[in-house]
Amino acid sequence: MSKYYVACDFGVESGRVALGTLDKEKLTVSEVRRFQNSPIEEKGSLQWNIPELYEETLAGLREISKYDEPVDSISCDSWAADYLLFGNDGSLITPAYHYDDPRGEAGMKEVMSKTPWEKIYAETGGQKTAANTLFQLGAEKSRRLKKAQLMPIADGFNYILAGVARIELSQASATQLYNPVTKAWSNSLIQALRLPPNLLPPLVAAGTELGVLRAEIAEATGLQDARVITSCSHEIAAALAGLPVDPNENWAFLQLGRSGLMGIELPDPVITDVSRDLNFANALGYGGSIRFSKQMAGLWILDECKRFWREKDKLIDENLMMHLAISAPPFESLINPEDPRFQTPGDMPLKIQAFCRETRQEIPRKPGPTIRCILESLALLYRKTMQEMEDVTGREIERVYLLNGTTTESSLFNTFITNSLQVPVVIVPENCTVIGNVVVQALAQGHIKSPEQAREIVRNSFQMETMTPHATAWDAAYDRLSTFFTPETESKA
Repeated sequence: MSKYYVACDFGVESGRVALGTLDKEKLTVSEVRRFQNSPIEEKGSLQWNIPELYEETLAGLREISKYDEPVDSISCDSWAADYLLFGNDGSLITPAYHYDDPRGEAGMKEVMSKTPWEKIYAETGGQKTAANTLFQLGAEKSRRLKKAQLMPIADGFNYILAGVARIELSQASATQLYNPVTKAWSNSLIQALRLPPNLLPPLVAAGTELGVLRAEIAEATGLQDARVITSCSHEIAAALAGLPVDPNENWAFLQLGRSGLMGIELPDPVITDVSRDLNFANALGYGGSIRFSKQMAGLWILDECKRFWREKDKLIDENLMMHLAISAPPFESLINPEDPRFQTPGDMPLKIQAFCRETRQEIPRKPGPTIRCILESLALLYRKTMQEMEDVTGREIERVYLLNGTTTESSLFNTFITNSLQVPVVIVPENCTVIGNVVVQALAQGHIKSPEQAREIVRNSFQMETMTPHATAWDAAYDRLSTFFTPETESKA
């Protein structure tokens, strides 16, 4: 008999409601509804449109009910850092701020005036970024928090669906308020910020059943008796839970996007002066594993170039852009993507030209060479990060799983990354987060008996392309790029 699961996957640009079906050890996932997740500007601040996300989620659940199949469970996953506040009566306290809202910088200064960064890192092992929950709370008004409960986005939606306030560990560990060594909220940071004692709900592991869908939502959607389960609420943790990894192999993951994220799963956190200076973060994954990772520069640099060309009436088709990049000479120009000038908006092609002029390289003046310069430089940066990760953990990476590697520019970029890293690279399906979300739900209910069985089911259910490195010219290019990294730049990375 088939089992049915609903995954509500909220991303920073779009969300989706998907249906997962497990039938005779074969798993399929189908996207039922996709919708935009666009922030709104109001009163000088950037906010999330939570009511719209809620209505879109309900619409997706209603569409699933039309299939007239008994849904076993529902779970939500989302990005990290941002949160929802709820009053004692369960009502949403608005606004729900966006991580790019300027208040994060002020909040970081406020928190670090009370507790030095070295102590924060020693306590939480998290990455230093103004977007995280800790620093956003530094900018909150006490009256908003006085009688509130805080939940990350996915856990907040699980609360809306089931009426039970809990925070799943993978999201808790990404707030910079959780201690991965003691496996509890950090009392010292809570006290330093004078946060209300009841602000943070109890913690639960991935795979915890919260209860059945609230009666009014069950009636509104037509889904009766469906249970709400905490999957891995953090989207990356969910994606990793659905990978068909070999447990005996040292593997890493690389998520592509406007920023890049590279990491490895470990049994225990790594919290040292070296990991702090390199800005590696420790967060939890499925089964209590540690996701040791680092956020880096990403395709935002290319996006800024595209925006500039559009504004100058140089709109070029995406496929043509990649053709022009392929045709450009290799390694003619390289940049340090972590250079501060590339972290701010503006005339990005001009900034790239200035960097190349300063480093006495060929200056890219057309889109093709510029795009190739960006993609090659990012691929080499990811090699640098992988080597740092190997040095800190003492593990030699044998395989990398590539998340979000199915976009238009990814075909060329994937080749660059594989040749740069010099290890096999597995291209993960675009719906990997939904797969992991569903897998954890099935494990929680005993429909899948073990993580090992889950990996085998995923391996037999979804095709994944493996790319192998074939070019050696990247070694010399990496040595060349390494000269662009100064101690000052590396300390900011």
